[in-house]
Amino acid sequence: MRTLTTLALAALLPCVAQAQQESLSPYQWAQAQKVAFEKSEKVYAEALKRTGLLAQYRAMRDAYRSDNNRAFRIVFGQYLSWYQSFVGDYVGAHDSYSIRQLPGSDDAPSPLAGGYTPTPALEAIAALAKGRKAVFFNEAHNVPLTRTLTVELLQKLREDGYDTFAAETIYASDADLQKRGYPTDKSGFYTMEPICAEMVRTAIKLGYKIVAYESEKEGNGDVREYDQAKNLYERVFKANPDARLVVNAGYAHIQENGKYLGGRSMAQHFRRLSGIDPLTVEQTMLIEHPPGTENHPYYHAVVDSLHPKKPIVFEDGKGTPWTLKPKAYDVSVFFPVDEIRDDRPTWADLDGLRFPYFVNGSVCQNEFPCLVEARYADEGEGAIPADRLVLDPVKGAERLQDRLSMGQAVVHGILYLRPGRYRVTASDDANRPISKVDVTIGADGKVARRGSEPRPSCYTGMTQPHGESAAAPCEQGA
Repeated sequence: MRTLTTLALAALLPCVAQAQQESLSPYQWAQAQKVAFEKSEKVYAEALKRTGLLAQYRAMRDAYRSDNNRAFRIVFGQYLSWYQSFVGDYVGAHDSYSIRQLPGSDDAPSPLAGGYTPTPALEAIAALAKGRKAVFFNEAHNVPLTRTLTVELLQKLREDGYDTFAAETIYASDADLQKRGYPTDKSGFYTMEPICAEMVRTAIKLGYKIVAYESEKEGNGDVREYDQAKNLYERVFKANPDARLVVNAGYAHIQENGKYLGGRSMAQHFRRLSGIDPLTVEQTMLIEHPPGTENHPYYHAVVDSLHPKKPIVFEDGKGTPWTLKPKAYDVSVFFPVDEIRDDRPTWADLDGLRFPYFVNGSVCQNEFPCLVEARYADEGEGAIPADRLVLDPVKGAERLQDRLSMGQAVVHGILYLRPGRYRVTASDDANRPISKVDVTIGADGKVARRGSEPRPSCYTGMTQPHGESAAAPCEQGA
């Protein structure tokens, strides 16, 4: 099981370039980062002592807000961004941590320069994966947008014969994951985020064998990369040479050439061990970056001219895909510009697989902030929910009573849910239950049935898109 420090160290190396912005020497910047890591670990350890995800997230958020030191914000911003993604604050997660995507000398010419045609990524990648033994997707861990296409592709790949799925930080210690059918907080680290959990849950339902390949050895860099590759080879292909593998990993773990963390990447080690050349799909470089960071110049050149509504790739007349880094990856994905609705990106609908379900702040019964979670009705209380969000009206005023007296405590949000039956719950920052309602989402996205409502005349706070509700709020415990 990897520690949070190890994961942060691996992903934060690109931030060394920030030293130039701080007018620090490389040594001074390294020392500033070391101090920031030490503080970050202390803050994180203290946050974990809190009961419940909401309280842990709030402790980390408050620590971040209280310290404007640049090194601390860069280092701890990544810790915070993971937890923001866990509680469904996808906009905040992307704003808290982002790696600049500057042009590089190893970039291919723009796909707009000629000879390439834009193609929906879903169909193109499924076609490119045909006949391969393995396909590796990468992701930005705090940007679940980069998981959405993989979730959608799982069915197409399964239909083509892929039968094994592996994702970074799934823990081998959760021996019951496959049988149980869904992840819990003991299943992995990134699977705490609902879309990542949905990726694993979807793979299980489609019949994939789930393989944990995370390194459990001490050490980072090449030690971790080699051990991950060795685990994949031994647990998948050594046991079943005919297996076909889908891997989801972070950033440059899947690069096929070049130095990585002072050694080789997981994908490079995997190819040497297995003799298998995986299809490598790069999804982290050509996404929209938050204000204050930088997009690759190709990004807006493409999205401003083509206005894609779905992820796209480019192919030439022979079907050969375009890639930003020809030596490192087989194909690069362009994601559309984020569309935000009620503080949440609409890509959370997984390209129409999920529907918006509107919740009103009354579900919190004036216990703000509260965590709203929707779990599949046939899964246990420990299941990572299909979706979750935090409702909190206290953004401008210092005291909740001030907000209430000004009539500004009306809050609402959107959960994105597949058709099916759910338990939608609200809990406070002490992890105590506030309310619960059973909901069924119909195939057309409409709420077909509600249950667990104490009496027809009371209002649970769960609303339809047009705000239909009962007349009066329910009393807690009624």
